[in-house]
Amino acid sequence: MPAPRSTVTDDQPGPDDFIRVRGAREHNLQDVDVDIPRNRIVAFTGVSGSGKSSLAFGTVFAEAQRRFLESVAPYARRLIAQGSTPHVESITGLPPAVALQQRRGAPSSRSTVGTLTTLSNSMRMLFSRAGTYPSGVDRLESDSFSPNTVAGACPRCHGLGIAHEVTEASAVHDPSLSIRDGAITAWPGAWQGKNLRDVTAVLGYDIDVPWRELSRQDRDWLLFTEEQPVVQVHPKRDRVAKPYKGRFWSARQFVMHTLADSQSETQRTKVLQFVESGPCGLCGGTGLTRAALAVTVGGHSIADLNGLPLTALAHVLRPIASITDASAATSRASSGEHTEVAVAISRDLLTRVEVLVGLGLGYLALDRATPTLSPGETQRLRIATQLRSGLFGVVYVLDEPSAGLHPADAESLVEVLDDLRAGGNSVFVVEHDMSIVRRADWIVDVGPGAGSGGGTVLYSGPVDGLADVEASVTRRFLHPRDRADGERAVRTPVGTLELRDLTLHNLQDLDVDLPLGVLTAVTGVSGSGKSSLVGGVLPGVATSHPLVDRVVQVDQKPIGRTPRSNLATYTGLFDAVRAAFAATDDAKARGWTTSRFSFNVAGGRCEVCQGEGSVSVELLFLPGSWAPCPECHGARYNDETLEVQWDGASISDVLGMTVDQAAPFLASLPAAARGLEALRQVGLGYLRLGQPAPELSGGEAQRIKLATELQRARTGHTLYLLDEPTTGLHPADVELLTAQLARLTDAGNTVVVVEHAMDVVASADHVIDMGPSGGEDGGRVVATGAPAQVAASAESRTAPYLREQLGL
Repeated sequence: MPAPRSTVTDDQPGPDDFIRVRGAREHNLQDVDVDIPRNRIVAFTGVSGSGKSSLAFGTVFAEAQRRFLESVAPYARRLIAQGSTPHVESITGLPPAVALQQRRGAPSSRSTVGTLTTLSNSMRMLFSRAGTYPSGVDRLESDSFSPNTVAGACPRCHGLGIAHEVTEASAVHDPSLSIRDGAITAWPGAWQGKNLRDVTAVLGYDIDVPWRELSRQDRDWLLFTEEQPVVQVHPKRDRVAKPYKGRFWSARQFVMHTLADSQSETQRTKVLQFVESGPCGLCGGTGLTRAALAVTVGGHSIADLNGLPLTALAHVLRPIASITDASAATSRASSGEHTEVAVAISRDLLTRVEVLVGLGLGYLALDRATPTLSPGETQRLRIATQLRSGLFGVVYVLDEPSAGLHPADAESLVEVLDDLRAGGNSVFVVEHDMSIVRRADWIVDVGPGAGSGGGTVLYSGPVDGLADVEASVTRRFLHPRDRADGERAVRTPVGTLELRDLTLHNLQDLDVDLPLGVLTAVTGVSGSGKSSLVGGVLPGVATSHPLVDRVVQVDQKPIGRTPRSNLATYTGLFDAVRAAFAATDDAKARGWTTSRFSFNVAGGRCEVCQGEGSVSVELLFLPGSWAPCPECHGARYNDETLEVQWDGASISDVLGMTVDQAAPFLASLPAAARGLEALRQVGLGYLRLGQPAPELSGGEAQRIKLATELQRARTGHTLYLLDEPTTGLHPADVELLTAQLARLTDAGNTVVVVEHAMDVVASADHVIDMGPSGGEDGGRVVATGAPAQVAASAESRTAPYLREQLGL
């Protein structure tokens, strides 16, 4: 294992080398004063909800952004997403700042690794300016090499690479029916379908004979013609309807028009059942025009290079980038691979690609869709992009850069952070991974608890000094030798789920045995196939096993996408709260039911903000923002509803309580008490009951789902699948979560976790280590067995870190 990295040459920063924060009161910060050194790697630590993100992002970064935007013209400022002004008295010595926060990729198939890193821009420029063109063909602009532009998108599939074709089999599901009886299933229903049938009859086609008895020529015209004749229709069965002119649409025309132009996702989804989908035959699934695909670099089209793993792409670019005498060729050709332009672009591309390979992302390809990336992969891609920006004197504020990273990948991450600092920048990381924290230059520990129990800087100084701060929860995890783990009895499997010939993504004919009735940790470096196995394959095959009654996937998808969805509503405990308010004498006297106390229903809610508690404010020349509702001031309810109190609190007061505060207050409501206790058991006591879903991290959303499962009556024989449940958790909170996973397993269930945290892996009964690397070099089981058995594997990249955790 690598030794802790030594600090920079001048151990102690000078008096003028600090960012000095005074009177910070953002969120739960309690009038914080702290000095943070510049030009250092500074780790912000503390339990979840302690206030470390409020200090690093909500105060330091927010103030740096605010000062920068003050220099921007008001008209341009409205085009930039701005945060709120932080609650702080003063900050001095503050340089410009860049924030790299954890967030999931947008659900768009057009967003790729190439677009996220901007490598696609350089790749398109390489082909445009320096590609080898067919003889007599004019040079294409760079937009012509993008499937996301009009110039470059394949005219058939519109750049998606997937073509939807209407065939007779897809449009006519029962050829024994007549047209009048609905033979052309792809046509719309209701009045529009009747109109098309009437138009067809006027055109001279027999709509009463079975479809199969029509001639091939008639069937093809009705299904595929591009003609749209307009005829006069005289309704025969409706004495009220007047004659009208009706336009004919073939089945293909109607389906394709709906797919291309309909704004209704429901309608688009409906017509997809009437098409056969597959790789576009015109562009071969690339989404590009044939003209763009005819241009090559190194004998490869741009689609070929975009589909290569980054390690292979570097191999293609290296010969071009190494050309030393390209100036002579420049005078003889306006494009070509041996020009100065080709060499310059290739060198830039190669340098940026090698940074990504160095971060352990060599298995990714430029055309990999971002929704398929893990948060850790996305974070590293953004970090690599910043590393190549060459900025100097900037504060980089990173949100858990180690999240989703295998310990082996974290080694490369530390090197990148070192490079950013060596480039004259300050690196601030909000971090829970103690291996990263131990290698920082400085630590700011916030706490001691979460929510109102936190918000105080317990220590700010060199890392080793935290050992003397007794109030710090972090200190006992910073030095693992001080921590003694007790012996735990290993559970005995009650059966085995035999998985054979599994094929998905990089899993190829994989065989693996999963023990039932125990806790299994699936490990491996990023891209090794862990999520493909646990999230992609297991849910479908496990339900057929006699010892598995139910499969529950606890993922990190949001619990809701609007502020109306929150912690209280998702877990169901708010139903018990509303019922308690409706049962008060005051509510009964007014004739109110539980619906009166819902902020989603008219009657009890504030109608100005529609129960959201805030309103959108549009400002001329400034960006729109959200502000507390001027009527209810954020309470969500109207004044009459707030007059009803339960045990001295209004319904809005209850939503404003944290889980820890609400637990004793609602102890007399069993349904609410069970949910609150489950939330506390997974370390979410600091969240407010009314905290909107969009404000929750993926890790918090996953633990809310887990808590919802914990409060249900458990009968055993359930298979729980969790994807990195420790994301965003302090080691102290990880202990709580591990205890709850043990409870689920002891109740007779099977728990499978995809995990990088070695303390969770060490506490498992069984480990399946995937690898040995990512992408094509992964997808197989490297080692399997008890944690100690996997730790002894010579091939496993997980083994060294697991041995250290086990003390072997």
